[in-house]
Order: sequence, then C-alpha cells, then structure tokens
Amino acid sequence: MEKRRLGRNGPEVSALGLGCMGMSEFYGAADDRESIAVIHRALDLGVDFLDTADMYGVGRNEELVGRALRGRRDGVILATKFGNVRGPQGEFLGVNGRPGYVKSACDGSLKRLGVDRIDLYYQHRVDPKTPIEDTVGAMADLVRAGKVRFLGLSEAAPATLRRAQKVHPIAALQTEYSLWTRDPEAGLLDACRELGVGFVAYSPLGRGFLTGRFAAPSDIPEDDWRRRHPRFEEENFRRNLRLAEAVAAIAAEVGCAPAQLALAWVLAQGGDIVPIPGTKRLRYLEENLAALRVKPTADQLRRLGEALPPGATAGERYHAQGMKAVNL
Repeated sequence: MEKRRLGRNGPEVSALGLGCMGMSEFYGAADDRESIAVIHRALDLGVDFLDTADMYGVGRNEELVGRALRGRRDGVILATKFGNVRGPQGEFLGVNGRPGYVKSACDGSLKRLGVDRIDLYYQHRVDPKTPIEDTVGAMADLVRAGKVRFLGLSEAAPATLRRAQKVHPIAALQTEYSLWTRDPEAGLLDACRELGVGFVAYSPLGRGFLTGRFAAPSDIPEDDWRRRHPRFEEENFRRNLRLAEAVAAIAAEVGCAPAQLALAWVLAQGGDIVPIPGTKRLRYLEENLAALRVKPTADQLRRLGEALPPGATAGERYHAQGMKAVNL
C-alpha cells in the first residue's frame, strides 16, 4: 500500500483512507455486519486510515468502528471529529467549539470507540462564536493529556487555519474535494502547503455522482440524504450528468471505472493529499482501492480537469443551513 504523510510532522497513512459515515447514516439503509466486514477487508488490503465523527448516526458510527477495531487497533490511524452537536432524536443543535465542550466530547468519543487515544482529532466545523484559539487551545490540552496524538480542522478557511497553527501544530485539514468540488484550489491548498498541513479530501467521488451509478434522481433510494441534496435535485442533476459522462468517457480511454479515474485525479493533485472515499459495500471498497494502480497520462488528467473546471457543478455543496457552517 502506498503511504502518504499528513503534514510536515503528522502521521504516515495509507494513500487512500476509508470514510465510515455512510455505514451508519445519510446514505440509505445500513448493515452493521457488512460494514464491519468492509472495515476488516480494508485493513487486510493495507488501508490504515479510518475516518468517523461523533455526529454520524449520533454516536453509532463511532461505536461501530470501535467494534470493528477490537483486536485490530494496532497500526490504525483513527480519526474522529467533534463540534456538530445533535440532540437525542438526531436533530442538529448547532456548532460548539467551547473549551469545556471540546474535552467532554473527546471523552465521549473515546468511550464509544473503546480506545484510550484518538490518533487524529478534528474540529468538525468552526464555531463562529468561539475564537479558534480557544478551541485549539483545548484540543492541545488533550494532546498533553495523552488522549489525542494529532490535531485537525474540517472546513476551515485559510485565515482560520493560520490562526489555529499559531496555537498548536495542525496535522491535517479535511474538506470536500473532487472533480466536482474544486473550491480548495482557490487558496486553501496553498495555505496548507505553506503551513505544512496535510490535506484530507472527503467525498472525492462527488458523493457517488462521478461513479456513473445514477442516471436520474429516482435511482437514489428514498431514505438516502442525497435525494434532498442541492446537486442531486432534478434540474441540477440533469446539468451535472454531463460531468459524470465526461469522466466516464475518459475512463473508457484509460481502461478503468469512472470512480477509479476520479480518485486517480485527486491523488494526482499532490502527494500531500489523502482522499477518504466512503463505502459500506465490499465491491466498491475493492474498486476504489484499485484506483491506486490507475495511471492516466498527463494529457488525460489535463483534459479531465478542463472538462470539469472549478465552478462547473450545478448547485451548492449543501443547503443554505449547511453552507452557513462552512468556514469561508
């Protein structure tokens, strides 16, 4: 398995990680038994970077990942996040980055995961009511207490990242990045490189859209959150189909699946970028990992980037409320 280092002094991880969110919520029905089998197979194939958060399934995803890692914790870089607060019925209650909450959230995650230390602890969203210095200061206390190894931020703007870095080294910045979400190219990737911060790309397959699996909104199950995602709404869906078709056309030239080409493109954007495609199906896990063997030519990568330039995707990344939580 190819390895990449997160940041100047962060952990070395597999070049592709595994996003675990969809195993417990958002992307339709889940099967814990199959999800655990996916995690075990990923570990067998050399994936050592697992990503979860306390809000996924309102804690259930951390519990699932913890069960999967029993007896297999050694060598795994385990990442989780805090800050998106949800009520007992799953309702979203806002973002909390207050120091006291940071520490209690960490204790809750440690208990659910069944571990004594988290390898990479992210602030999931920046709390606009709490100075980032206060939040990261509390996170740094967790490092000193031995509860956390490395710190990260998710969906943080360059200015916020620079302020955080002055308090404690940030190993990784996690943000959505793919052929259909190229926003980080407008300064965020440069800031990470300037500061020696690794970049973790979530949703590198455009929430599955770039795989070519969906021909119409009706192909998405009723209980799947994407049914209500702006980019999957009827008008935007039709406009975005041409993007998926462009990926499929070049993938046919390369001789690989569209998902593999989309991942190969993200991997080719820099050795400091680690995509974490999520899946709860064994067949998609193995397809995704095969992307590491896909080697498109420089011309194919160029044409792919030109076919899906920044801003080409129709629709926002989230609905209005979700976009308010993105630290721009």
